Amino acid sequence: MPDSATLEPPETPARTPKAPRVTAETMATKQREISVSEFFAKNRHLLGFDNPRKALLTTVKEAVDNSLDACEEASILPDILIEIRFVPGSPALRAGSEKNKGKGKAVAPGTESRATKANQDERFRVIIQDNGPGIVRKQIENIFGKLLYGSKFHRLKMSRGQQGIGISAAGMYGLITTGKPVLIISKTHAKKPAHEVVLKMDTSKNRADVVSETEHPEDDALFSPPGTESRATTNTGTRVEIELSGKYFTGARSVDEYVELTAIANPHARFTYITPPTSQFPEGRRQVFERSVDELPHQPEEIKPHPHGIELGTLIGMLERTEHGTLRDFFTEEFCRIGPGVAKSICESVGLSTRYSTKKVSHGEAEKLYKALQEAKVMAPPTNCLSPIGVKTMLKGLERGLKPDFIAVSSRPPAVYRGRPFVIEAGIAFGGDLPGDEPAQVFRFANRVPLLYQQSACSSFKAVSETNWKNYSLQQPKGSLPVGPMVVMIHMASVWVPFTSESKEAVADYDEIREEMELALKECGRKLKTYLNRRQKMKAAGERRSIFLRYIGEIAKAVSAINGEDAKALYDALMKTAERKTQEMDLTLDEEGKVVEASEKLEGDESVYVKPLDEQDLIAIAEAKDAQRTPTVRERASSQAESLKVSSRGQRSPRRPPPPEKRKKKSSHPEGVQVKKDQRTPKPSSPKPPSLFEDLPPPPKPAPGKHVLLVRKKVPKKRPG
Repeated sequence: MPDSATLEPPETPARTPKAPRVTAETMATKQREISVSEFFAKNRHLLGFDNPRKALLTTVKEAVDNSLDACEEASILPDILIEIRFVPGSPALRAGSEKNKGKGKAVAPGTESRATKANQDERFRVIIQDNGPGIVRKQIENIFGKLLYGSKFHRLKMSRGQQGIGISAAGMYGLITTGKPVLIISKTHAKKPAHEVVLKMDTSKNRADVVSETEHPEDDALFSPPGTESRATTNTGTRVEIELSGKYFTGARSVDEYVELTAIANPHARFTYITPPTSQFPEGRRQVFERSVDELPHQPEEIKPHPHGIELGTLIGMLERTEHGTLRDFFTEEFCRIGPGVAKSICESVGLSTRYSTKKVSHGEAEKLYKALQEAKVMAPPTNCLSPIGVKTMLKGLERGLKPDFIAVSSRPPAVYRGRPFVIEAGIAFGGDLPGDEPAQVFRFANRVPLLYQQSACSSFKAVSETNWKNYSLQQPKGSLPVGPMVVMIHMASVWVPFTSESKEAVADYDEIREEMELALKECGRKLKTYLNRRQKMKAAGERRSIFLRYIGEIAKAVSAINGEDAKALYDALMKTAERKTQEMDLTLDEEGKVVEASEKLEGDESVYVKPLDEQDLIAIAEAKDAQRTPTVRERASSQAESLKVSSRGQRSPRRPPPPEKRKKKSSHPEGVQVKKDQRTPKPSSPKPPSLFEDLPPPPKPAPGKHVLLVRKKVPKKRPG
């Protein structure tokens, strides 16, 4: 047995000093007010500045939205410049320049090495300029240097911007990532010089610090019309320059796609888009999206809140802040669709007089008034506060941007959610150069602004994926988008679009909104089904016509053998019937089965567009016909006549070739006869189509009152002994 080891007592842990007791007074010293700009500076992903690529797109979008709103409110056709410059002093460019030192090469965005991209982001200068009314000097700091400041939040009127947070957040992001302030040039009058302001945001106080402000008459040339240099003819406008850290890409969810979709939804605007240099375009690319509509959209009007769209707390707050002394004046002036009669019935239902003072309304009386407001029969809110795109404008925008074969557009009647009016517009573009083996693309818009991110969370995408497109002759996997050469466009116009976040990237899934979207899509789907069924029906009819023309000669001969009628007369009558029945298909069906002219059900519908064939398309179809040697009605008739002529010379079936000894004596060889190359005779330059039954003897005429009926008697075979 081993010796027992000496047991040592366990070590006692060292005592930690007690933390000082925290009192309410100590905690109070650590509390302070947080400004909204400081909060969003730490949570900039809520505003759409998640990553450098998305930040570049969000900056362009917010600036363009403000420019379009300003021009339309001033009744000016928008002319907007969008320019993205690659900053020469950015870290990515310096790294690329050192790598290619002495080689005379310049590094463009998107061409650096993977390591360079991981270490350094690219810097861009985003320039947005418009021809709007400009901005007065006193408002420049508040608009570009303070979050939640604007004129669109409290009014019920359709506009692109809603929160007064977009362009100031873009300047804040540029200041955080590059440290450079925002440059604003504004010109408010043709005879006044342009004003230049350089400012940056103080996020701790949510206010702007002006770095410099000067009058710049030399900047007047920026707002001059092309070809003019006189100050008397200069226009007004605003120019914003923001330097930020970002990444420029092309393709889906890029600035290029945003500009293209914005031009589709705003065909009354003209956009000039200048991209930074890339490997494909070393000097950058300049694109001009000309306006296709020379009329401004309907300017919406501001409305009052609807009584069915408020809540109890909102009503109590309105009663406390109102300047009207009586309930009658309060209801008729603070709400829409409430007249003196409705206000009287509401007050009497709760036992109050219309002259009752608004300052004396208690909490219990306010609850009764709220219930009476919700139960009152009030008309839906007016729709003059909305400015939808319109059927004709959507047709022109989709036709110019996509160039499809077929477009169907639907505009729903105004509807209401939470007391706020909205209009849903939908469009379907089909065919053309769109890819046919991929899922359909969904273009989502809200107040004419394209939504590029958070597609699966948007009510528009859910409405498209949940629609049963198989009912409209399209393929659709379960729970997915339809497959085919199709683009679906959905636009929501409202005084307040319920976005899922402050970045305004997806529409919230309200039942009323999704129901209207589905109804608009189904209306467009029915028109598309009519178009597809018409095209498929005409294609099938063309195939049946070819089969009929193939056997028309044999039918004429068989009928002549049965009733003794003239086979040539029967053949001519059948050919005349075939030409009359197939004349419509000859005009509206091409070789690929595509529709050339609009079908009868779609003619006269202003919400439908069917692409007509131009002269080049008709020439291409004619050349394809000649190359494929597709026989026409007359050519098929000549072929049938030739086969019947061969059959009339003693053959039992036109498909069986004649005997070899007779084949050598013929000077002309019918179709299906094999001869040697040296025995072929050249065809004449203008061959005369053969007569149908030129070698047949006239059929025997039956006796008067008698009919000839040819019957083949079946003789039974004899069995051997």
